[in-house]
Amino acid sequence: MNMMRYQNLMVGDGLSDHHLYSFACNELSSMIDLGYSRLPKDVRVFIFRDCLSAFRLLPDFCVSFSMNTSAAISAANLLLKSVESAFPKQKKNVALVQFKQAKVALKRRTKSHDEHIITPSLPQDILIHIFSLLDVSSLLSSSQVSRSWNLATHEGSLWRSLFDLHFSHEVMNDIHPGFDWREAFKNECIVYNSSKMLRSGRGYCSYCETVVWHDNFRCPKKQCQFESGKEQLDPMLTRQVVNYLLGITISSDESDSAESGSVESSSVESDSVESDSDDEAVPGLWANPKKHTERIPML
Repeated sequence: MNMMRYQNLMVGDGLSDHHLYSFACNELSSMIDLGYSRLPKDVRVFIFRDCLSAFRLLPDFCVSFSMNTSAAISAANLLLKSVESAFPKQKKNVALVQFKQAKVALKRRTKSHDEHIITPSLPQDILIHIFSLLDVSSLLSSSQVSRSWNLATHEGSLWRSLFDLHFSHEVMNDIHPGFDWREAFKNECIVYNSSKMLRSGRGYCSYCETVVWHDNFRCPKKQCQFESGKEQLDPMLTRQVVNYLLGITISSDESDSAESGSVESSSVESDSVESDSDDEAVPGLWANPKKHTERIPML
């Protein structure tokens, strides 16, 4: 059952689509963090292969499709951290080598791409002043434009201002001369995002009864679009996708507590115990996701 569910999720298709790449990486990361140890060996093998594909495809998408490079790299870095924390040593080393090769290839292709882009030559102090007016996402995107812009975006005063804006002063206790505010900001973002529920880019279609990569919150299947009219799919979180993969179901009385991040209240439909109930369609958290107004900032 786990293997069939994983195949139905078509994670590889998400990785191959530059619009869904970051979502697919986040989804793999959640699968590893929340369910890797509970999955059978054959599913873990497929997850490992998809992780390697994610790292291998990174430089192609970032340059060829002009996708949001910072978002893709952040998603790949998050996936790498999950791999390092859960994979056995041999697979971890293979994945790390693939990731390093991807980063080298990305750097080379970005350098070649930058040589064909003419950017205005401005003094660093003026660039820093301009960049101080940007939000985090725009600042990260600017760092990809050219070498001079990248150098300006590393200015510590920019990241100290952003740190003060987004995080509590009480977090920092060891501030010293030469303190790396950019690295401190990145570390706090990792902690912040790891404590939040990641969006998956998926929805549950009640017409084909399948978890799908949504197309503007519509099922990609034409027949379902025809039958549903203008009805939109409810977006799913990566935690809900993992619940679906594991066969975890949550009763309606428990759904609110599960939505806030509680996994302990889940009742598991164990695939290791064969029974007639395995074939029944049991509504679960993954099958009836609620809409979330909270969104993770693109930090």
